[in-house]
Amino acid sequence: MALSLCSTRTILLLFLLSAIPVAFIISLELAKPTTHVYHYHSSGFMRECAKWDDLNRRFLVSFVEGGVGEIRVPDDYSPGTVLKEVTVVKDVDLSGNSSLGILVDRPRNRLLVAVSAFPWNKYNALAAYDLTTWKRLFLTQLSGPGDEKAFADDVAVDAEGNAYVTDVNVGKIWKVGKDGGLVSIIRNPLFNAKEWYKNLGQLNGIVYHPDGFLIVINTFTGNLYKVDITKGDEVKLIKVTGGSLFFGDGLELLSPTELVVAVAGKPSARLVKSFDGWETASVVATFKGPVHRLATAATVKDGKVYINHMFGIGFPKKHAIVEAVFST
Repeated sequence: MALSLCSTRTILLLFLLSAIPVAFIISLELAKPTTHVYHYHSSGFMRECAKWDDLNRRFLVSFVEGGVGEIRVPDDYSPGTVLKEVTVVKDVDLSGNSSLGILVDRPRNRLLVAVSAFPWNKYNALAAYDLTTWKRLFLTQLSGPGDEKAFADDVAVDAEGNAYVTDVNVGKIWKVGKDGGLVSIIRNPLFNAKEWYKNLGQLNGIVYHPDGFLIVINTFTGNLYKVDITKGDEVKLIKVTGGSLFFGDGLELLSPTELVVAVAGKPSARLVKSFDGWETASVVATFKGPVHRLATAATVKDGKVYINHMFGIGFPKKHAIVEAVFST
């Protein structure tokens, strides 16, 4: 006889089935990490990006529900200590928008925040905050409800203080001047794939290279692009060998020849090297990372790479910023 959907036996079966993945996650959380991990308790479940602020000895994290938090690492920090997130930015007028990619712009003592029209499709913007007072320096609207459906995702800044914000939905880059004025929009046919399904997630992570160009990744194709802002925003596809960068998310330069790619999959980070000015590159090493967490961003602290993970697991909400030790 078939089990009734409301029978005690059915409810017990569903409970046991749901308990299996929960028990697996708990076992992974309780297992000793293979590399160093900064755990912290948070007020929210999703933290999209984390960047290390060396001068102030803190991680800064972006809230998917909107806002920015800091996680201070004390001088007497002991490995295994669970740190605490403190909210430093929570703008009432940005309620309904997400804070996604962030960047510590140290020369100008400010934090740049890509503000996305998610989840309520309010508008896309770039915000800048003073790193000392947390006063908002400017808020530049990039697109609104009447424009093409865009999705601001990540941000980079050049030597002059111009910011570059990626649009993961349409596949373009907004350029914003150092004082907050919208300068231009960079578009190129290379940013778009022929297959429609590969355009569901387009330009994502972005970094500025000290030689005067941008490196940006397309999430659904795994393509890396070199955007030369000294040559009229010339765009070239970087030929990558040695592995796939499919589902690539946040980027971080480890050195002028080394790029870290956080990947929303496994392995959760790839180390990419180039010795010809990023005309070509190779995936030379990977980091597996926690199998039950979703990698979204990379940062460098004291010469070591750390990977941010999106979801907080446990109670209270427990997030992990994990040291990436690469292996071939």
